[in-house]
Amino acid sequence: SLKMASDSPESLMTLCTNYCLRNLEGTLCYLLDNETLRLHPDIFLPSEICDKLVNEYVELVKTDSIFEPHESFFTLFSDPRSTRLARIHLREHIVQDQDLEAIRKQDLIELYLTNCEKLTAKSLQTLVSFSHTLISLSLFGCCNIFYEEENPGGCEDDCLVNPTRQVLVKDFTFEGFSRLRILNLGRLIEGVNVETLLRPLASLAALDLSGIQLNDVGFLTQWKDSLVSLVLYNMDLSEEHIQVIAQLRKLRHLDISRDHLSSYYKFKLTRRVLNLFVENLVNLTSLDISGHTMLENCTIPSMEEKMGQTSIEPAKSSIAPFRGLKRPLQFLGLFETSLCRLTHIPAYKVSGDKNEEQVLNAIEAYTEHRPEITSRAINLLFDIARIERCSQLLRALQLVITALKCHKDDKNIQVTGSAALFYLTNSEYRMEQSVKLRRQVIQVVLNGMESYQEVTVQRNCCLTLCNFSIPEELEFQYRRVNELLLNILNQSRQDESIQRIAVHLCNALVCQVDNDHKEAVGKMGFVMTMLKLIQKKLADKTCDQVMEFSWSALWNITDETPDNCEMFLNYSGMKLFLECLKEFPEKQELHRNMLGLLGNVAEVKELRPQLMTSQFISVFSNLLESKADGIEVSYNACGVLSHIMFDGPEAWGICEPHREEVVKRMWAAIQSWDINSRRNINYRSFEPILRLLPQGISPVSQHWATWALYNLVSVYPDKYCPLLIKEGGIPLLKDMIKMASARQETKEMAR
Repeated sequence: SLKMASDSPESLMTLCTNYCLRNLEGTLCYLLDNETLRLHPDIFLPSEICDKLVNEYVELVKTDSIFEPHESFFTLFSDPRSTRLARIHLREHIVQDQDLEAIRKQDLIELYLTNCEKLTAKSLQTLVSFSHTLISLSLFGCCNIFYEEENPGGCEDDCLVNPTRQVLVKDFTFEGFSRLRILNLGRLIEGVNVETLLRPLASLAALDLSGIQLNDVGFLTQWKDSLVSLVLYNMDLSEEHIQVIAQLRKLRHLDISRDHLSSYYKFKLTRRVLNLFVENLVNLTSLDISGHTMLENCTIPSMEEKMGQTSIEPAKSSIAPFRGLKRPLQFLGLFETSLCRLTHIPAYKVSGDKNEEQVLNAIEAYTEHRPEITSRAINLLFDIARIERCSQLLRALQLVITALKCHKDDKNIQVTGSAALFYLTNSEYRMEQSVKLRRQVIQVVLNGMESYQEVTVQRNCCLTLCNFSIPEELEFQYRRVNELLLNILNQSRQDESIQRIAVHLCNALVCQVDNDHKEAVGKMGFVMTMLKLIQKKLADKTCDQVMEFSWSALWNITDETPDNCEMFLNYSGMKLFLECLKEFPEKQELHRNMLGLLGNVAEVKELRPQLMTSQFISVFSNLLESKADGIEVSYNACGVLSHIMFDGPEAWGICEPHREEVVKRMWAAIQSWDINSRRNINYRSFEPILRLLPQGISPVSQHWATWALYNLVSVYPDKYCPLLIKEGGIPLLKDMIKMASARQETKEMAR
């Protein structure tokens, strides 16, 4: 089903929501006084749509760097007569006091505020307006919501010296929240009296007190007839806590797990404690004891443990106290405990570090609220993907994508997640992945590159992009990916390996793409960036992959793109060409790339006069004799000269070398090439070659063009015969055969 789910297109609802949010002005809203968004007066939207708009908006602000948040977005939902909200999930800095204030008239049933650090005690007061309808509330990680600003003295001048002080609100309680059943107070700040806060709640069903230290939890027994879920993650437990928990006989889910790295714990789990839970909490279907140290051995003798087929039957359990269970648990959290490595564990789902299934269960269970655990689980997945083979690839990919989206600013998750993505997207897994899934990977990789200037993340992200077909698979984010890569290459201090990968990606991105793409990238500063890299390498006297890729990228980006050719000349490209030629006389690949690029420049009539100097013409003439890279360097040099000759004798504005002498050397070069040479070149169009056929001003240019076509259609007929026909080459060749000025051997070849 996962395969199907990830493959199916987005629902119409999702597509419409997304479109409206990206075009609020053109769809649901108009702009009042050019600044405030207002809903069109004839719109009424039910909660099914409004909830989705708000939740999707939060998601977009969080995960899409191009999406612009709106100051007045939440005011669109201020009037329940036109918009209804029921269940909303708000996260992080996206939401502020005035946003909650704006929707205070709504009858909210479910409100999740996760890590909303900008909310202050003003929002506690706003919560009271939802008290009569709210069933489910999360204030997880809202670390300032119990603080209000106290302005000492209230005088304006004094405030500059003595800024507002944060004062803890002591008198707020959940008085009047008569319907509240589900409450998450995870990571509540110290100093708030939890018991007083919760006392007014009549019948709590689920309570999360993650990361809160309470020495006395006796007050929990007031809900012993209603509490079905209790989370005490990272609470330092004692015997008293255990006795209280054992009285909560309705519990179906109990989580007393901990982060074993976080702090020193006195409490150790024993066989007796587990027995107590199994005996008293008869409805338990889910238990999490991850991160705990077992004080004594809870396992059955190892001889018995290894016997028979792996079983989830309680009677066969390798963990002795769980033999008392009536039925297997739905979930058992054993991450970072020794118990997860046993054979017979009486649960359908186990989180642990023994194998892929357990690791994926851990990532799934802890991503939302426990990034510190999740990053270690993803690290284990990274090892599995790298060393073994992932058997649940799609699930693994989706979980890592979710974790990276959810914790965009968590360095550990960004480092381990981006590394795992590299292994999960490589070629051996390619077949199993849909276009949609691969696009999601690209999106989170680009998010990571944007948010993190950190070397490891940047390297992992660049390496992951190399697993995709470029440019095709990156086309949908073309501008963005180019901007990010140029940004990396323009940094003053650079990591060698990242520089190499980024230049390689830049080169691939401008290879075989439309001219408008190339022009757009040129305008972003692509040409300048490559020339700077070349300049740096020249100064170091190194001709490495970065140097070669940079010239190759310039060759690609100038192909049939006159603006980029002009930029190359304006930014002293020719000076660098001559210096590289002089510094690296033996580097054949480099010579080929440089001359390919100059071939593109020579195709632009307006720029040819800039190539018309004694120095350049001598260099091109001498390269006619080059044997570098087969015929490629000689061929490209001859191509450059063919275009220059095509402008006629009157354009030859130099005394040395003589035009006739260069023409002679061109004929000699062409005659020396093997007509069956296999080629290191890729033509998207023959137009620049074909324009040299119908003319009598330069027979040698005509001959070069004919030789080029003959070679390409005879060595690669499947690729180039259709191109020649499509671009009207046949009639041009026929006409040329009739021309008096054409040389006999040229006509023979044309025939």
